[in-house]
Amino acid sequence: MKGIMIRNILFDWGGVLIHLDKHRCTEAFARLGVEVSDELTNPYGQRADLKDFEQGTMTVEEFHDTVRRVYAPGLTDEQIDEAWNALLLEIPAYKLDMLLALKERYRLFLLSNTNAVHWEEGRKRFDYKGHKAEDYFEQIFLSHEIHELKPTPEAFIKVAQLAGIKPEETLFIDDLQASCDAAEALGFHTYCPKANSDWRDELKIEN
Repeated sequence: MKGIMIRNILFDWGGVLIHLDKHRCTEAFARLGVEVSDELTNPYGQRADLKDFEQGTMTVEEFHDTVRRVYAPGLTDEQIDEAWNALLLEIPAYKLDMLLALKERYRLFLLSNTNAVHWEEGRKRFDYKGHKAEDYFEQIFLSHEIHELKPTPEAFIKVAQLAGIKPEETLFIDDLQASCDAAEALGFHTYCPKANSDWRDELKIEN
């Protein structure tokens, strides 16, 4: 990115920072005697009503009722949440150290397609050296709170407005090519690493 003035970095969460394994979710439901399909566990190919949960137009209670109705009659809310959250792995310490270092030079933001159940559990993975999730980023934008989903242009437009950032001064990092393409069409610089990978050496930013 030689010759480009980057002032802001906008991070995706799942696959970029926190590692995910959807098979752990499938296996967790299986241990409860429930077979779930890919439309439940695939973060990029969900049922339409589960996308409503990510967009914040479905409540946690409605989510639990939907899972029970479609997949798992008889399961408690707690059992559903525990199995649902099983796909959340760790945020490697080296990525948290990287965020702390980058924060000294850039304005950092987070933009994630996620839901209230995943975020309540997953945000704990940011607990490191006395820091919480809010300590790494100037602002955190979650789809279920801003009511917009990537890769729609509206998600990026809203974030740029709320954060007060210019796309041409912002690097967006996401492991989904469709999201990077959408951001790039709006003037963002983008980088699309492989999910769950160590991409630090490929991230070269020059001012």
